Amino acid sequence: MTKRCDPSPGTGSPEDDGNPAAGPLKSSELMAGASVVVCAYTEERWEDVIAAVESLQKQTLTPSEIILVIDHNDRLFERAKSLQGVVTVRNSRAQGASGSRNSGVAAASGSVVAFLDDDASADSDWLERLLGVYAQSNVAGVGGSIEPGWPAAAPRWFPEEFKWVVGCTYLGWRTTTGPVRNLIGCNMSVRRDVWERVGGFREGFGLVKSPVSVSWAGKPRSSWGEENEFCIRVSQAHPDLRWIYEPRARVRHRVQSERCTRRYFLSRCREEGFAKAAMVSAVGRVSALGPERSYARRTLPAGVARGLREAIVCRDVDGLKRAGAIIAGFSMTAAGFLEGRATSSRWPPR
Repeated sequence: MTKRCDPSPGTGSPEDDGNPAAGPLKSSELMAGASVVVCAYTEERWEDVIAAVESLQKQTLTPSEIILVIDHNDRLFERAKSLQGVVTVRNSRAQGASGSRNSGVAAASGSVVAFLDDDASADSDWLERLLGVYAQSNVAGVGGSIEPGWPAAAPRWFPEEFKWVVGCTYLGWRTTTGPVRNLIGCNMSVRRDVWERVGGFREGFGLVKSPVSVSWAGKPRSSWGEENEFCIRVSQAHPDLRWIYEPRARVRHRVQSERCTRRYFLSRCREEGFAKAAMVSAVGRVSALGPERSYARRTLPAGVARGLREAIVCRDVDGLKRAGAIIAGFSMTAAGFLEGRATSSRWPPR
């Protein structure tokens, strides 16, 4: 575990803490449970897929169905058909996370559809925690906390403010139940009727070669952030609805060893900046960059100050490394954003 000296509490989310309007799901809808969609694309994660499915089969509230979507991989599809208690379908839409999720929702029958990454495992009460919020609030969807499953221990230089690099909730995200601008795709759920109203996830966002992608360093670049764009689009179309974060609905997201390197860290930060530029083109600057401004102005400077304090007061050299990583990560994110804005004509219009 990373050593800390006089750790500062998280800043929480800059989102409004107001209560969402009343509009609970009917009890009959809650009793029917929810469909859970898991999207997979590579056989290299086969053991992870099995672990994800098993965690869903051990839920205190049994899913009405578990749908495994195979993203344009025939060998994996044939292998996945052997799984018991799982509905296996092909991604019949554009390759990538958005197309796979859309295919999964199209095959689902539940009034609520939850999503779990193929390399994540859910706590036994995960689905029950998610659905419980729908009974109390008029919400578009509910998401929960995502804890990293490091291959050993977290790299000592890795700042908690950047856990989004490995797809997890991070220092600066809100810590209590309440509204947020968007959920994180590894652990989220949505009302099916809301998904239908806005046309589902926007295909072209996500890690996939697509017309949206451009080339950088000799390899395709992707726009990431498909769940962000989806959540923002829903809120723009239906401002009376809310996205709710329920931290007790927990999943554990496995972090591959190759994602524990500084090289991956910086590369992912740059890609995130590029994604934010795409988001501005898709939903507008105000919606795309609202919480990010507070994160950059408050959370990151506080992290740098804490790292320097740990280095000076506690003589913890890793504190200095974490402070440096925050500065480097923000710089690479900003560089990616500027590059993305410079090539904004390549992105599809709003």
